[in-house]
Amino acid sequence: MQKIAILVDVQNVYYTTKQAFGRNFDYNQFWAKVTQNRQVIKAVAYAIDRGDPKQQQFQNILKAIGFEVKLKPFIQRSDGSAKGDWDVGIALDAMEYAELSDTVVLVSGDGDFDLLADRIKTKKNATVEVYGVESLTADSLKQAASRFFPITAALLLK
Repeated sequence: MQKIAILVDVQNVYYTTKQAFGRNFDYNQFWAKVTQNRQVIKAVAYAIDRGDPKQQQFQNILKAIGFEVKLKPFIQRSDGSAKGDWDVGIALDAMEYAELSDTVVLVSGDGDFDLLADRIKTKKNATVEVYGVESLTADSLKQAASRFFPITAALLLK
């Protein structure tokens, strides 16, 4: 059975599906699709913690599905800008879990991950599947992936 690691950039998926479709990503549908006939070695959802009850409820849903939820605090800078980025954490975990997996599944459209996808393929000999909103996923990431799967209505909440 194929071994997979699933890494979800929650903020990226939230904003891109909202922008493109006006709807939310269906994590249950995604899990059912991506794990079919596969063994999950690790599944992590990377999110920003704003401490509100609705967000905590959402995090509990992710945990019930099978994800480990990793949180970073939301940081509001004095100039009004915000910081809450998991790129380095995702990259470090992806390299680690690629050693244990046949396939790394990355849910993000962030072009910063193109080098990561390429490195996993060449140095770790693992396949990289990327799920992202097609119009909002960097072309460089689509090209670096072994396989790109566009997020469509089938992976969105009704």
